[in-house]
Amino acid sequence: MTLAQAVIEGADPEELLRAEVPPVYRAAHIRRDEVGMFGRAPHGTMGVDKDVRRSLHVGEVPMPELAPDEVLVAVMASAINFNTVWSAMFEPIPTFAFLERLGRSDPRHDLDTHVLGSDASGVVVRKGAAVRQWHVGDRVVTSPAYVDSEDPVAHHDSMLAADLRAWGFETNFGGLAEFAVVKATQLLPKPRHLSWEEAACNMLCASTAYRMLVGEHGSRMKQGDVVLLWGATGGLGAYGVQLVRNGGGIPVGVVSSREKAELLRGMGCEYVVDRTEFEHLDDEKAWRRFGAEVRRQVGEDPAIVFEHTGRETFGASVYVAKKGGSVVTCGSSSGFDHAYDNRHLWMKLKRVIGSHGANYQECAEVNRLIALGAIHPTLSRVYPLERAADAARAVQTNEHVGKVGVLCLAPEEDLGIEDHALRERIGEDRLRLFRS
Repeated sequence: MTLAQAVIEGADPEELLRAEVPPVYRAAHIRRDEVGMFGRAPHGTMGVDKDVRRSLHVGEVPMPELAPDEVLVAVMASAINFNTVWSAMFEPIPTFAFLERLGRSDPRHDLDTHVLGSDASGVVVRKGAAVRQWHVGDRVVTSPAYVDSEDPVAHHDSMLAADLRAWGFETNFGGLAEFAVVKATQLLPKPRHLSWEEAACNMLCASTAYRMLVGEHGSRMKQGDVVLLWGATGGLGAYGVQLVRNGGGIPVGVVSSREKAELLRGMGCEYVVDRTEFEHLDDEKAWRRFGAEVRRQVGEDPAIVFEHTGRETFGASVYVAKKGGSVVTCGSSSGFDHAYDNRHLWMKLKRVIGSHGANYQECAEVNRLIALGAIHPTLSRVYPLERAADAARAVQTNEHVGKVGVLCLAPEEDLGIEDHALRERIGEDRLRLFRS
């Protein structure tokens, strides 16, 4: 019996250890020799479509050796994040530059193939000699921060570590594969009431939103705060809406269609702004109309603006935040080059807070909320591994809501559920809201 078969059939730890680790495995990856295939013009330039279906391949790659602080996870399911899209477009720089830099200290990563993916759920099948807290057979989910625990600042806040890396983006051997290599400090217990694909779709986005809104390093939302969330039914925004509601805040969700607005109201978000009613958000007249619509609905300006869209929205975000309020940002999916009127920042004492990922403790806190059933998956669609490029394309073209999952070793959906009683108490309508 192969190791993959043993995992699929639910073999015990002894059987897993008897099965040989294969020399190669199937994975979604990009290739170094294709870096220049799209040319130099940025994606979105007139006539330029860097279609990730051309650059993202699924095939065999070599199995790496484990370092002492690492584990080998048999991946049952994974999910698409926007960093996979950036990697497959070779923007803003080809990620092989990250692998080359990491390769100076760990040559295993500097290969001609880059296995992508920053989310996964699965089963531990091997562990390095220094791993103490995790064992073969454990069911786990992965957190995305790849950190050197010997860096002193990592024990204050690992997101400040000098060599902080996003796993499966700035490292090799990511989660969109049959097997993945992760540090032991990336592992968390899989929520028992979720299927493999539901468990795999949460950690990167949910933990990022948690740090932005709740954690001590973010905007520190308090009860009653009005929070404006761009892309409120997307991968990040949908977790943000849940966290705002759970914490006593007042979410105002921004979406781009009537269907997404209905989904948002189904999540319990009362206030919804359709951004298509504001065609150009790049000048102050549009910002004023947008801010007036928020005030019309809620009665006041947002205390916090939850930003991740970047160039298209950042000027509006700085404008609409209330006096003394904050804009917390973790990304720029529409472009990194932001423009805003600085008078609205300094004269009204607003703050811009940079937030990147989440540290291990923050990941553990949000995973606990998921395991308790307080935060629910936002999975909307699931693809098999061989169609990982199609899954990434759906995210690239914003054809999705919530998160897009990928089945890796799991042969079908809805496997891996252990706590059926909790699942019944929560209700399938809530757990499957984004798939309905």
